Amino acid sequence: MPLSYPLNLKDNTGSVSDSSFALCSPKSLLINFMSTSIPDPSPAKASDSDGDRQPNMPQHIAIIMDGNGRWAQRRELPRIEGHRNGVCSVRRTVEECARLDIEQLTLFCLSSENWKRPSHELDFLMHLLEQYMIEERALLLEQGIRVQVIGRREGIPDRVLNEINKTIEITSENKGTTLCLAINYGGRGEISDAVQKIARRIEIGELSADQVDENLIAENLYTSGMPDPDLLIRTSGEMRISNFLLWQISYSELWVTDKCWPEFEESDLHQAIEVFASRNRRFGGLTSLT
Repeated sequence: MPLSYPLNLKDNTGSVSDSSFALCSPKSLLINFMSTSIPDPSPAKASDSDGDRQPNMPQHIAIIMDGNGRWAQRRELPRIEGHRNGVCSVRRTVEECARLDIEQLTLFCLSSENWKRPSHELDFLMHLLEQYMIEERALLLEQGIRVQVIGRREGIPDRVLNEINKTIEITSENKGTTLCLAINYGGRGEISDAVQKIARRIEIGELSADQVDENLIAENLYTSGMPDPDLLIRTSGEMRISNFLLWQISYSELWVTDKCWPEFEESDLHQAIEVFASRNRRFGGLTSLT
């Protein structure tokens, strides 16, 4: 379902003109960064080896960024203002994960179920995504962040796909944190796509049914080659995983905050990591036989 341009930014609670569009206020980001407490360990650089990583740090953090619309409605603002302010939280979180030498950060940007939303909101989300890909490139390159995208491409406007492809290509040689954006993504759809790929190989005789195991399925997922998330964060207090990374989060630690996504700051990320570090991950086994 291709989306229409030019954008209609009107919302049922107000409107925002295209001339006022800006991803984030650099001044407000600087104030938030300076006022946030920094963990005691010195930050690891993107070029540091794995041996220099702090103990008990998650290798891969995945986040369900929920609550943009509710954040805006509580302030009697158009829902799209919640999405706009959510980009500021994205930037803060990406920068902090890079500073902490987190290997991968996966953000749930657009669910395959989100196409049910009003067309003007979807148009704005596409515009926001396009602008993010353009305006954040310099920062991504500066911090050595590599961008990858998972999800189906159907329905994403060509102009947005072009900017996504450019950013992926430009950052492909970066060696720091991998920023994986889940766009038009659904966990069940991912698994069904993987099964279809395997079934086609069986159909033409490349594989037998006996060769299908967990490793083969994982190799055919969108996330092939990526580590499974160690820590799954969800904002806005909802206690569900919303069809996100269903295969990959089998043993992920879950952390939920009541804060809406635009309110999520570095200190919240630190708290989630501290809770993660305090947990005993057994992966179905026992840490002691006594």
